[in-house]
Amino acid sequence: MIWFIGIAATLAAAWIIARPLLGAAADQGTGADDPDLQVYKAQMRELDSDLARGIINQDDAETTRLEIARRILAADKRAGAQRRDPSVHAHGLTAGFIFVICLVGVLGIYAQLGRADLPDRPLALRLSEAQALRAQRPSQEVIEAQVVKSQIDADPDYLALVEKLRGAATERPEDLQGQRLLALHEARLGNYSAARVAQQQVLALLGSGATAQDYSDAAEYMIMATNGYVSPQAEEMLGQVLRLDSVDGRARYYSGLAMAQNGRPDVGYRLWLGLLNEGPADAPWIAPIQARIADMARAAGVAPPTAEMPGPSAADIEAAGQMSAEDRQEMVRGMVGGLAARLASQGGSVDEWARLIRALGVLGETTRANEIWQEAQDVFAEDTQALAKLLAAAQSAEVAR
Repeated sequence: MIWFIGIAATLAAAWIIARPLLGAAADQGTGADDPDLQVYKAQMRELDSDLARGIINQDDAETTRLEIARRILAADKRAGAQRRDPSVHAHGLTAGFIFVICLVGVLGIYAQLGRADLPDRPLALRLSEAQALRAQRPSQEVIEAQVVKSQIDADPDYLALVEKLRGAATERPEDLQGQRLLALHEARLGNYSAARVAQQQVLALLGSGATAQDYSDAAEYMIMATNGYVSPQAEEMLGQVLRLDSVDGRARYYSGLAMAQNGRPDVGYRLWLGLLNEGPADAPWIAPIQARIADMARAAGVAPPTAEMPGPSAADIEAAGQMSAEDRQEMVRGMVGGLAARLASQGGSVDEWARLIRALGVLGETTRANEIWQEAQDVFAEDTQALAKLLAAAQSAEVAR
């Protein structure tokens, strides 16, 4: 089928280009457009008409007819010489050359980019291959063993305190607070493998009382310990986070990363796009998503988002990091004000309404957040999925239960 389509498209393109050239060659070769010959033939018809009406006598008509015939013969002789002129065939040769170039070009491009020997790859087969790839992933321990360990330079006094904390955690493994502190400070030093071990001890001590935050910390330490690789064990941890908190942004970000690593960039793209639309603007996953979502979209076979996504750009976030707390708060207020004005005048998507509610909650403007929440319920009254998103945002802003 692909060969049939390619050949048909080549023939159609060559014919469109060559047809005017072939027509010009045919007209030139037959002399059909010789203006002198057309004039002489018209004169011959007018002469017969004049003779029939008596405008001219028979003798004059014969004399004139002989003169017109002589001129017609001369014009026809010129046309014959023109047909024998090699330049007459130039248009036909040009058309043939164009066809050959088109055909060779198509075959050449396919030879470089195509693979005629590859079989069809239906969706079911690709999904099966992605599932097999997931099943064959190396474990957390295997990848951690391959990562070169390094520790962040720190003040000697701080390092001494951490060393004491390690000793205390070893002596009292049942001390929940000690294990939490050890995980936190090991992570600050870049010792993510040690942080992961300590956090898993925290989970063991908490048992069923572990929160989504506890599991999320453990998953992040695991991923950082493998330089960004999401192992089967880390993915299982992320699943536990999402079972406890389905809107946890950190778990959804790393889940999208896992999908990209395991042959499902389409799922990863949808996860990341949802996070961008929801915000909040200062979420730690916004900047890395903005930096990589175009590549994720291309891998998923969809057009990268062209419109500026809600929230500040990576440059805005970097600049905000250098601001004072007051200036940073003012910047956020300006963005929130712009979004609120646009929604009031032009309307917007449910994700933008949800983002505004969350942002107002972050700013502590709960009264206004509640007003927006009430208004949004009226706007999306007949959309149950939209109302669920708005409810999640209102709960995050602490204006709904």
